[in-house]
Amino acid sequence: MGAERTTMGKAFQLIPDSASTFAQAIDANYYYIWAITIFFTIGIVAAVAYFSVKYRRKHKDEVGHPIHGSLMLEITWSVIPLLIAMSVFVFGTAAFFSAYDPPTGAMEIYVVGKQWMWKIQHPEGNREINELHVPVGQPVRLTMTTEDVLHSFFVPAFRIKKDVVPGLYTTLWFQATKVGDYHLFCAEYCGNQHSGMIGKVHVMEAADYEAWLSGTTRGETMEASGQRQFEKLGCSTCHLQDNTGRGPSLKNVFGKPVQLQSGTTVTADEAYVRESILQPQAKIVKTYTNVQMPTFQGQVSEDGVLQLISYVKSLSEAPAPVAAPAAPAAAKGGKK
Repeated sequence: MGAERTTMGKAFQLIPDSASTFAQAIDANYYYIWAITIFFTIGIVAAVAYFSVKYRRKHKDEVGHPIHGSLMLEITWSVIPLLIAMSVFVFGTAAFFSAYDPPTGAMEIYVVGKQWMWKIQHPEGNREINELHVPVGQPVRLTMTTEDVLHSFFVPAFRIKKDVVPGLYTTLWFQATKVGDYHLFCAEYCGNQHSGMIGKVHVMEAADYEAWLSGTTRGETMEASGQRQFEKLGCSTCHLQDNTGRGPSLKNVFGKPVQLQSGTTVTADEAYVRESILQPQAKIVKTYTNVQMPTFQGQVSEDGVLQLISYVKSLSEAPAPVAAPAAPAAAKGGKK
């Protein structure tokens, strides 16, 4: 009976669980705006009621007295709302930038929206549909796109929501603070089965997450799948790592500035790599103006593009920091 009451309580929650590092700041902003609204609503209604009684017309021949303006009163009722509005702006902006600036070293997970499901890929090769398993206390960075229409990735308990846009990559990050299962929704109308595009985020202890990773069916890693496609599509014949091929080397390129034929510079991020695969003539690298790279539009799925990006990123990953000579054991296992 107790469990049943708990389930019923969960079903009729006015405010969802707070299960991420963002939740406290977002909730504080919400309650702050709520308190301001209640305060001024009560104050204004009370003032209207008081003045309507105090200054009501006592008899039909009564004539009101002229009221002279007050500069101090006008300044007061202008400055106070300005300060309140600016405080809401400052607190909201701080929460916004915190939520949309992933920390260095966050776990990378790739999300592809499709009518009407969420397809999720882990770098280790595990794949999920409408479910996402993550460890508690670990920052997780989501790189998201969609195969068809506009979707929106929304986890109320984490206080995170981000549109997933066709042809673009959007990123979102979170750090779960409580073990449990939390609702995942699409918060943008995406067709007649939009309401069924739901899922679960499973937050697990680190050891349980590792056990889940090793216990589920695992295919190739994202990096290995990307490398296989890189070779299958013939990319490896032009993009040689020693820079002797017809195309530029991709080694140590990701995340770095790239000079273009137009004289401008772009950062080689996920969006740039995707565009180079699907629309290679859009941004041509300087000194490679005479090279006509074929487009792979329609030949590679969004999942495949993400795998290729993962492989390109692996060519630029920096080695792990080396420990001091006094503690040589700590330097073992550095990534080469």
